Amino acid sequence: MPETPDHFLLICSTCTGALSVDVMRNALIGRLPTGFAVRTVTCMAGCARPTAVGFQAVGKAHYLFGDIETAEDVDALAEFAHQYRNVADGWTNATDRPQPLFTKTLSRLPRIQLEEPS
Repeated sequence: MPETPDHFLLICSTCTGALSVDVMRNALIGRLPTGFAVRTVTCMAGCARPTAVGFQAVGKAHYLFGDIETAEDVDALAEFAHQYRNVADGWTNATDRPQPLFTKTLSRLPRIQLEEPS
């Protein structure tokens, strides 16, 4: 039985970047760690820097990358997926991420921490 994904790589379907959604999806399938799923979403507000790609998982920081334009960028996304999967809170520094993503990080949102009731 296939494992239920708990990590997600999101590709913006409305971006009109150099690589199509299908090309990106096909290049990533089989290269992502166990537990990852690729999802296509409508607009992540990275329109000025297509193609926008996000990473999310429950209990982890969330990321949005833009200007994903080349096979090298897609390779960096696959590499980052492994890094992201292996970091408990999802938090990485720009200098630790694959070099092609260094200037392509649009946002990093901290993980949601639920407050304990008083």
